[in-house]
Amino acid sequence: MSEARVGIGTRHVGLERRLARDVRGEVKFDALTRGLYATDASIYQIFPVGVVFPRDVADVQACLGAAAEFGVPIIARGAGTSQNGQPIGAGLVLDMSRHFSGILDLDLEAGTVIVRPGTVLEQLNSVVRRHGLFFPVEPSTASRCTLGGMAGNNSSGARSMRYGKMVDNVLAIEAVDAEGELFRFGRSPSASSVHGRIADTLERLLAVAHAEAGEIERTFPKVQRRVGGYNLDELIRKPANPAGLLVGSEGTLSVTTELTLKLARLPAGRVMGVCHFPSFRSAMEATASLVDLGPTAVELVDNNILTLGRDIPLFRNTLAAITRGTPDCLLLVEFAGADEASLAIDLQRLDECMADLGFPDAVVEITQPDSQKLVWGMREACLNIMMSMRGDRKPVSFIEDCAVPLEHLADYTDAMTELFARNGIRGTWYAHASVGCLHVRPILDMKDVADIATMRALAETACDMVKRFKGSFSGEHGDGISRSEFIEPMFGRRMTAVFEAVKQGFDPNNRLNPGKIVRPFKMDDRSLMRFAPSYRVTEPATPILDWSAFGGFGGAVEMCNNNGTCRKLSGGTMCPSYRVMRDERHVTRGRANALRLAMSGQLGADAFTSAEMKASLDLCVSCKGCRRECPTGVDMAKLKIEFLHQYYERHGLPLRERLIAYLPRYARHAGRLAPLINLRNRVPFAAKLSERMLGFSARRTLPVWRRTWDAPSRTSAGPVAGDGRDIVLFADTFNSHFEAENLDAAVRVLGAAGYRVHHAQAADGGRGPCCGRTFLSAGMVEEARKEAERSAAMLLPYVRAGARIVGLEPSCLLTFRDEYESLLPPEDFKALAEASLLFDELLAPDAGRIADLLGIRDQGGRVARVHGHCHQKSMDALAPLEKLLGAIPGLDVRVIDSSCCGMAGAFGYGAETIDVSMAMGELTLLPEVRKTGPDDVIVANGTSCRHQIHDGAGRDAIHIIRFLDELIQTDTGAAPARNRST
Repeated sequence: MSEARVGIGTRHVGLERRLARDVRGEVKFDALTRGLYATDASIYQIFPVGVVFPRDVADVQACLGAAAEFGVPIIARGAGTSQNGQPIGAGLVLDMSRHFSGILDLDLEAGTVIVRPGTVLEQLNSVVRRHGLFFPVEPSTASRCTLGGMAGNNSSGARSMRYGKMVDNVLAIEAVDAEGELFRFGRSPSASSVHGRIADTLERLLAVAHAEAGEIERTFPKVQRRVGGYNLDELIRKPANPAGLLVGSEGTLSVTTELTLKLARLPAGRVMGVCHFPSFRSAMEATASLVDLGPTAVELVDNNILTLGRDIPLFRNTLAAITRGTPDCLLLVEFAGADEASLAIDLQRLDECMADLGFPDAVVEITQPDSQKLVWGMREACLNIMMSMRGDRKPVSFIEDCAVPLEHLADYTDAMTELFARNGIRGTWYAHASVGCLHVRPILDMKDVADIATMRALAETACDMVKRFKGSFSGEHGDGISRSEFIEPMFGRRMTAVFEAVKQGFDPNNRLNPGKIVRPFKMDDRSLMRFAPSYRVTEPATPILDWSAFGGFGGAVEMCNNNGTCRKLSGGTMCPSYRVMRDERHVTRGRANALRLAMSGQLGADAFTSAEMKASLDLCVSCKGCRRECPTGVDMAKLKIEFLHQYYERHGLPLRERLIAYLPRYARHAGRLAPLINLRNRVPFAAKLSERMLGFSARRTLPVWRRTWDAPSRTSAGPVAGDGRDIVLFADTFNSHFEAENLDAAVRVLGAAGYRVHHAQAADGGRGPCCGRTFLSAGMVEEARKEAERSAAMLLPYVRAGARIVGLEPSCLLTFRDEYESLLPPEDFKALAEASLLFDELLAPDAGRIADLLGIRDQGGRVARVHGHCHQKSMDALAPLEKLLGAIPGLDVRVIDSSCCGMAGAFGYGAETIDVSMAMGELTLLPEVRKTGPDDVIVANGTSCRHQIHDGAGRDAIHIIRFLDELIQTDTGAAPARNRST
C-alpha cells in the first residue's frame, strides 16, 4: 500500500506539529480522517495530507502560512457535496463547515445578511423565514450545502430563472489570498477593500477584462446557466463587480471567510402543476411554451425517476399522489403569487396551455404547502434516486449540467440520447428544463476500463455538441476535475490564457486548489478515481447476512455516493450523531466511506476489524433513519450488524454487551430478584460500581424490574375464528418485565374494541416469542435467528388460521417486518411481516369511530405531544399513531419534529456514550417536552424514548395504549390505570 494511501510521510510531520501549535481548531492527519476527506460526491478520490477545522480567520491565515512554508496546497471545503471533485486534492483540506459558520449580521431593512462560509443554506433560511425573507438560490442540497461552497461553485437551483445564480445574489466577499492577506471584494471597485498586491492584481485584471471585452462577448455562452471558467464578464459590467470574479472560482483564487448576501421576499403563496407527457421529446418541445407563462420553475422528472422512486419508501406515496396513469415523464411547473385568486388563474392558464399543446387533462394541481414540500423533496432527490441503482453500473456525473438555449433543447436531448444509443448505453435526465439545464448522466461502470474510455469519448463529443447548440458545457455544478479540461475547447486558447492570467495574479505559486479550472487534471485519470486500478474489496470470509442483492457486502457499502443527505441538521431522523458531533466520522456517509476504505485495504492491514473502525461505528445508534431517508439506500443499521458480527468474532463479546444481548433469556429469572437488582438505582455506590465493572453510567437510571407479566389469565385460549377479530398480543421482553402495565392496558383496550386477544406460548411452556433485537444489536445474528425461528414457530400457526400479530414496542414488532427477512425462509418472513402490526396501525382504520367504539368523551382542548420512535419513522408507521390520536374528540395533537431521542436501546446507558445520548435528546425532543403544560399528555411508544424523557426532562411519557386505557377508565368511572402493574 502506497504511503499516499495510508501514511502521511515524514516530511509532513513537521507541518502537523506546526499546525497543532498555531491553530485553534482541530488538526487531523490520521489515515481514517484523510480517507474521509479524499472524496466528494464525484467519481474521484485523492487523499489529502491532513485536515484542519478552522475556527476563525486567524486559523485560516495560519494554515496558509504553514502550508506555504512546507510546500503543501490548500483546499477549502464545505459539505463535500460537489459532483466534480472540486474540494479534494493532495494538500491540506480546510473543513469550513464544523466551526466556521453562523450569521454575523442581519439587516432586515436592507434585506441583506452577512454569514461565515460554513453556514448551511437551510440554517440561514430557517432564521430569515421568520421575517418573511429567504435566500433564493436553492440547490437540491440545501439541507446540508454551505454558502461558501455555493459561492465557490456559483450554485443556482430550480428557481434560477426568477432569482438568478449565486453571482447575482452575492453582494460582497471577504477572503484571504494565497499569502494570507485579508481583503474584501464588493459589487463595485469602490465597495471593495483591497491593498497592496491584491489591489495591483485587481487593477491589472480590470484592464485585461476591458481589453478582452470583445473576446468575452464572443466566447461566453449566452445562456443563464454558465459557470465555466472565471466570471470575467463581471469585470466588464458597469460598474465592474469584483466580488463576481471570486464567485465560481472554486477556491482557486482565495479562501472565503465571509459573505454578504442579498435576500428576497418570500412569496405569499405558491402552487404547482404536475404536467404529464407521453414522451420525453414532447416534454422538451413544450418547455418553452410553459416558460412563457411566467412560472418560477419548470423541473423535469424523467421515467427513470418515476420507476426507481416507486421502490423507495420515502417517495412511493408522493409519486402515487402526483401521477395519473403511466406518463413517460413529468414537468413540475411552479407559480408564485400574492394571492390565491392569481395563483388559481396561473394554474388555469397552465391547463389551457397543455390542452393547446395537445395534452388536455394532463395537469395534477398541487396547492397545499405540505404536499408541495413533499414533491420538491422528491425532485431534489432525483440524482440520489438514480444513484440507488444496485450494482457497479450507475449514472455518472461528467456531462451532468450542460445548458442550451430553450429553442435547441429538444434537438439537443435527442442528439444526446442518440449518442448514448450509438455507444450502447442509456442515460438519465432530470432537473431544470426552465433554463435548458437538464442533468444527464450516462450509466457506466467506473471499475471498467472500457467504460472509462467511453466516458472520455462521450465527454469530447458532448462538448462539441453543446458548443454547436450555443450552450454551456458547465451550467451549474462547476468545473472541478470533470470539466476543467474542457474549458479550452469551449472558450478557446485565447480566453483560456486570460483565465490563466487571473489565476497567476491571485495565486502565482499555484497553492490554492491546483488542478481545477486552469492547468487541469485529466478527467479520466484513473489514479485520481475512487475506483482506481488497484481498487479491490475484500469481502468478509463468511458474511452472516445475505448481501447478494448488492453483489456482496462491499456492494452494499459502495451504494453511498457521498451526496451528504445524512449531513442535514434538521428535519427527518438521520443522522442524529452527526447533528451532535458535526464530525464526518459520525455520519452515515463517513461510516460507509470508512468501511469501503478499510475493505479495500486503503487504511492498512486488518483495518476492517480494527478498534478504530469500531469507534467510527460506535455512535451509530441504529435509528434506521438512513434506511428511509438515504436516497441511495444505505442502511447503516444493517451494515453495522454485519460489522459487529465480524468484529466480535475476532475480538470476543464484552461482558456488558453479553448481558444486554442475552436479556430475553434470563429476564424471567432476574425478575424474581427485582427488589435486589433495583437497589442499583437507589444506592449511589451500586450505580458507581456498575459503571466501573460493566460500563453502565452511574448518571443513568436502569429500567425498574417487575414481576414477569402473567398473560394466559388475561387472554383467550379459544380457537381463532378467522373473522379478523383475533389478535395475538406480542408481549416483548421490555414490556413483559419492565412495564407490564402497558400489556394490561392492551388487553383491556383491545377487548373494549371488540378483539379477541390471544397469547402465544412455546410448546414446552417456556418463555414466549422474542424478536431477537438485543442479539442483533451485538452482531449475534445466529442467536437472533434462533429467536426468529422460535417466534415463527409460535406465531405462524395463529397467522395461518387468520389472526394478526399486534405489538406495543416499535423496535421489537417492526423487526418482524425488517430484519426477519434475513433470518427466516422467504415464505415465513412474508407471512409474519404481512400479519404484524403495531397497536396504532391496527386501530387506525377505525379511527373515525374510535371515540364511540371505546366510549371516549371530548377532551376539551387537552394537548397531546407526540414523539415518534425512530423505527416507526423508518418504516413509515408513524402516521397511524397521529391518525388515531387525532380522532379523539377535543384532543390537540402536536407531533414533535424530533430526530432520535438519544436513548436508542442500550446506547444511552453507556458511560462512554451518555453525553452524546443526552446531547441528541437536547437537539429538539427534551426542550420541546419541557414546554409542555402540567395537564398535557406526552405520548411516546418506545420504551427507550420514555426513559430518555423521564431522565432528561423529568416528565413521564406514556404509550398510546395506556393513554387510551386511562380515557376509558376515567369515562367509565373506574380508577385510572396509570400505575397499575403485575
